[in-house]
Amino acid sequence: MKMAMTDRIKGFLQSPRGKEMIQRGRSEMSKPATQQKLKELAQRVTGKTGPRR
Repeated sequence: MKMAMTDRIKGFLQSPRGKEMIQRGRSEMSKPATQQKLKELAQRVTGKTGPRR
């Protein structure tokens, strides 16, 4: 029987490897440099700053 994609994702996130990835992501997001990079990316994507192409 095939599992739905959401069930597969939930299973992965509850696995030891998934939990490790979640923790690593949280650790990276707590770094100010990472937050600044994401803000700059969001501004470029939304067209709020930067040169027009």
